[in-house]
Amino acid sequence: MFRFAWPWGLLALLPAAAAFVAAQRRHARRSVAVSSVRPLVEAGLEASWWRRHVRAALRAVVLVLLVLVIARPQTGRSEYRTWTEGIDIVLVLDCSGSMQAEDFRPRNRLHVAREVIKEFVDRREHDRIGLVAFAGQAVTQCPLTLDYPVLKELVDRVDFGMLEDGTAIGVALATACNRLRESHAKSRVVILLTDGQNNRGEIDPATAARVAATLGIRVYTIGVGTRGRAPMPVDDPLLGRRRIMVPVDLDEDTLQEIARITGGRYFRATNRAELHRIYADIDAMEKTKIESTTYVSYTERYRWFLLPALVALALEIVVGPLWLREWP
Repeated sequence: MFRFAWPWGLLALLPAAAAFVAAQRRHARRSVAVSSVRPLVEAGLEASWWRRHVRAALRAVVLVLLVLVIARPQTGRSEYRTWTEGIDIVLVLDCSGSMQAEDFRPRNRLHVAREVIKEFVDRREHDRIGLVAFAGQAVTQCPLTLDYPVLKELVDRVDFGMLEDGTAIGVALATACNRLRESHAKSRVVILLTDGQNNRGEIDPATAARVAATLGIRVYTIGVGTRGRAPMPVDDPLLGRRRIMVPVDLDEDTLQEIARITGGRYFRATNRAELHRIYADIDAMEKTKIESTTYVSYTERYRWFLLPALVALALEIVVGPLWLREWP
């Protein structure tokens, strides 16, 4: 970034420089009538064009450069300082067998949940995000991280059969709280997605919710699945792979209680569009506060013009009288 610290100096002094240049040009055009120039040529005083004008040009250059020096040329370097109040988020994803239900067309619940979660991650910028997968047990699939490409790769690896089957909601929530226990973020959030009811684990969901509330962790719970019955793929030894309708076994009361205890919210998603909207709503509610300040550090660059001015002045003063001789 280049600027003049005193740009009005240009407006004030350039007219004076222009007047000086004009005066020098009038002086250079002055002539004296003589009967013959032969004596001058023989004496080495020939008035060539460049001898008449070079000294005036040097004086004009010196004056213009000095005007630029007085205007204080500067170059600046911008520095940005950003402060963020980041949010630490743990995503809790159910990968139990019931997530194979294919009521979230065109794929099963787990596949759609993975895709929507990755879209949610793409919308975050300055937050650490972790991942807990659970079925009959819970495991930290990814600790809190800012490396979103790695996180999304680990989301894709959450699949059926990686854990003993069942639905341990309390254990999953407790695992997520343990991930956030040492966090110093101003806001700590758990987003728990499941399609069942707690039937495994030693920790009751309400107990885990009270622990979260004590730690200042807000929990958003999401229940997925159509109401009533949902198509479930099964492998029949005689008929091969087919789909049967099974009842949806979602404990909404427990999920609502978890959200209430922790100051979060409960959402219900019966299709992909609703699930996408829910994560978008949570994204809008949990925004990271970002403050930035721009500083510009300027450096004086008058030497860029002063040194050439001194060189031109030296040529005019020292070399001019010796080489660029004038005669009246």
